[in-house]
Formats: sequence, structure tokens, C-alpha cells
Amino acid sequence: MPQLPDDLDAVAVRTWCSLALEALGRERAEIDAINVYPIADGDTGTNLYLTVESAAAAVEAVFAAHETGTTAPATADAVRAMAHGAVIGARGNSGTILAQLLRGMAGVLADGGDAAHLRLALTSAADAARQAVAHPVEGTVLTVAAEAAEAARGEDPDLRTVVTTAYEGARAALARTPEQLAVLGRAGVVDAGGRGLVAVLGALVETVTGQAPVRGPRTASGNAAKAPVTVDGGSVVGLPVGGTPVEGVTDGGLPAGGPSADGPLDCPEDGGAGPAFEVIYLLEARDEQVARLRTRLDALGDSLVVVGGDGLWHVHVHVDDAGAAVEAGVEAGRPYRIRITHFATESGHDVRVQAEPAQRAVVVVVPGDGLAGLCTEAGATTVIARPGEPPASGELVDAIRRAHAREVVLLPNDAALRHTAAAAAEQARTEGVRVALVPTRAAVQGIAALAVHEPDRGFDEDVVAMTAAAGATRYAELAVAERQSWTMAGICQAGDILGLIDGDVAVIGADVPGTARTVLDRMLAAGGELVTLVLGEDVPDTLAVALEEHVREGHLAVDTVVYRGGHQRAPLLIGVE
Repeated sequence: MPQLPDDLDAVAVRTWCSLALEALGRERAEIDAINVYPIADGDTGTNLYLTVESAAAAVEAVFAAHETGTTAPATADAVRAMAHGAVIGARGNSGTILAQLLRGMAGVLADGGDAAHLRLALTSAADAARQAVAHPVEGTVLTVAAEAAEAARGEDPDLRTVVTTAYEGARAALARTPEQLAVLGRAGVVDAGGRGLVAVLGALVETVTGQAPVRGPRTASGNAAKAPVTVDGGSVVGLPVGGTPVEGVTDGGLPAGGPSADGPLDCPEDGGAGPAFEVIYLLEARDEQVARLRTRLDALGDSLVVVGGDGLWHVHVHVDDAGAAVEAGVEAGRPYRIRITHFATESGHDVRVQAEPAQRAVVVVVPGDGLAGLCTEAGATTVIARPGEPPASGELVDAIRRAHAREVVLLPNDAALRHTAAAAAEQARTEGVRVALVPTRAAVQGIAALAVHEPDRGFDEDVVAMTAAAGATRYAELAVAERQSWTMAGICQAGDILGLIDGDVAVIGADVPGTARTVLDRMLAAGGELVTLVLGEDVPDTLAVALEEHVREGHLAVDTVVYRGGHQRAPLLIGVE
């Protein structure tokens, strides 16, 4: 049996993220089913899962960076990575609030993970989340977070006691949410976001005590509260845990006489008909600019949540004018990863409006804005993998949905994304999309595959041609060594230029031009017909001119093409076909 932690160190944080992801994975469908506030779009459980998935991936990246060391990462590094990952990967209203809860906790836990710090962390989280919401409403995840923090108050020095009392306080608060928010009471369900937070806190209990807590909300008297259970192929009825159906509750968790085809809910605080668009984006901006942005977005719509800090913010709002919401972000700073969902109200329920799907599409992950533009011009749907921010499986699933096609070819362009892309493909297949994953390991392989893509030929034939083109492309990249270390090419020092061929360090150089020439010579020694150069944002055009001349001088029959990659991790990407 693993040793239980005496405080929340980096290993405990890693375990917590993993268990929280498992818990939300188990409960995702049930949470989706009771999602009636603020928009009854049935995706709260999924959004929470994707948010935690991003947080967990960020923590794993911190541990991966310490694989060669003898000690675990510092607690501060782990909790800050968790918070950052949640902010950049937050989805939907509840996911954005959860990201701020984790960020609020991280600000305190970075200084210590004992019982006293955890109590302060819970309070800080609840306060931060409430401040992030433009118009807080009781009976939501905000209430559950506040009650969890209140229950944990005291002087008990035992971490297990603090975690357990916080969890029990959250369960009790969740059970009371139908009494506080009318739309929940009419639907006979608890708040979906609060239900997700209880699952996350339950994972923290299991991390600290080694035992999974009692599942589901509880009443003030300690009896099991009503919770939704999926039955009959997806219909949902209200059931006490281990009990019988609740009278008057019909499929979908909606009570007879509640929200139905008879008319939509017309009270904004009751999750009724509202703005037509959900707008979400990450924003690089200063604090004072964000303060003005909040005011402007609040005037444009509702469900406004702005979380983050230290120059990086996650913005979520429901509006009728999506363009104005994005323009407000442009005026405040640099918005990116912009997602706009269009809702149309039918029979009181929000559904997404979509045209007839195309027959085939390509979804490609690219390392910078420049290649995103190139691939978009070629007809592909792109996902940008920014430095230190690899896309989660949910982001790839979203891209597949945006492509809106019956058949999709997925190009991850990174060996580290193989499992993430496979999970996304599997999820898309459950939604009826035929997905083929071509295991491209670099952006230049993706470019080669996209160049031979022909949507008019058979799907299997197209996939084979794209796979062959990618496989025939050797790839390399230049990187700057961050510290002294052993490599397959010898010992490198901090600041050295590394030339990686097919993923392994093959050249150690003093500057970018010389290292690039050596890498090209090694790759072309085995033959080639076409060299592809992708320049990073700060690399001058003169380097491309010099490298083109170098190729012509040594290899007369080899052509060279040059692309601007924009803001990417590597100063130079190289492909040889």
C-alpha cells in the first residue's frame, strides 16, 4: 500500500489530478445529463473533465522534466502547473470557474501543503472564483466551494480531517442547491458544476486518506441525496443512491410540468433563453486592461467569467454579438484559441446549429500561427500547439467537430501527442465520425501528408497516400540547450545549438546557421528530392537564403521550399523528402 502523504507535496498533487480525472471520467455522462444551468446544453461534465485533463497534463509535464533527477519537483512547481494547465484548458462556464478555484488554491499551496495552508487554500479558491464571476448566483458551484471552505475552518492540525470535512461540507451544500436555484428545483437535480467540484474534492480525499469517499451529495441530515443515474440507453431519472425513481421526474432529469416544449425558461438566472453565442478565448493582457474588458463584456452579455493573472487570462461569456466580444479582447491584448459556439433555442433547450457535414476533412496540429495559415489555406482544420501548451484530447475532439465531416484524417505532428490523438479519434468515432489517425511525428511530415491529400478519392486510398508521404519525410529541428547534459552526440552545454534528426540529438553546434548546414548535409547524404525549411518567428530571412544556397551548391537536383512558422518552439524545422 502506498504511503499516505502528511502534506500536499508534488507527488500528492500529481495523484490528486489523476484521481480527479478518473472521477470526472466516471461521472461525466451523469453530470452532463443534469446540466440545466446556466445553459441547458448538456456538456458541464465534459467541460470539467477536459479542464482537469489539461491540468493533469501540465503536472505530468513538470514531472517529465525531472525524470533524469533523483528528486521530485517542488510542490510550488506542481501546483502552479496544475493551475496554469487548468486556465489554458478551461472549457465552458463551470470549467472556467474550476480553473479559478484551482488557481486560488495554488497561490496558497505553493507556500505549503499542511492542514493550515489547505484551509487557507480552500478559502482563497472560493473567494477567487466568486470574484471572477461578474454576477455570482447562489445554488451553483460557487456556493458549494464556499461551503466546503467554511466546513474546513478550525484549528485541527490533521490534513485528513481538513480534507474530509471540506468534502462533507461540499456534499451537504450540493444537496441544498435545488432549494437555492429555482431551475434546479423544477428539474429535480443538483447543480452540475457543484457535482463536478464534489468529485474533484472526493479525489483529494482519496489522495490523502487512501480511501475513496462516499459518492454523491448528502442531505443536511446525513441521508443520501437524490442523484441522477443513467438508465435505459441514456435516459436519466432522479434516483436516490441505491433507491427508487423520484415521482414526477421524466427522461432527461426534467420534472413533469417543468422546462419542456411548452415554453422555455424566461428568467436569465434560471438558465432560460439567453444570448446566441458562447465565446471563449485565452488572452495575453495587463491587469488594468482586463478590468476594462470585464466592464465591456458585462454590457454585451451574461455568464461572464474571467480567470487568470500574471498576464494570461481565460475569458468566457455568452453574447449575441460574438464579433464584438472578440474585438473587445483584441483591444485589451492578444486573444488566441478563440472558440465560438452558436446556440439556437428549440423547445426551451439549446442545440448547436450545423449545416450538412462535408464528406472528408483533415485536422492538423501545427506548432505556430504561420503554419496554421498555410494549412488553413490548404483546406485543413488546425489546432495550434503553442510552446509548453500541447493540446489536450478534448481540443482535438473540438477540432474534429469543427471540421464537420463524415470522414476525418487526423495529423498530430508530434510523437508526444500519439496517445492524446488516439483518445480524441476514439471519442470522435463514438459520435459517428470515421477517423483515421496518421501518426505524423513532426510538422514537416504533416505538410507532406497534406500536400498529397485528395478528398475526391476513396478514404482508405487517401489515408494510405498521406501515410506514405509522411513516412518518406525525414524530419529535424534545431533547439537551444537549457543546461549541460548527455546526448547521443556527446555532452552539450547550456546555450549550445542542438540539431535533432528524427527525434535524436545528432549535432551539437555553436550557432544556428552552422548547425543547420551540418544537419542538412547529414540528412541529404542518404538522398532526397525536396527540402522543407520552417523558420521560427525571430529567425531572419537571410538564414533561409543561405541554406537554400548551401543545398544548391552540394545537391543540384534538390529543391527547397521555405515557410514562416511564426511563434514556435524551435527556431528551425527541417524536412527532407
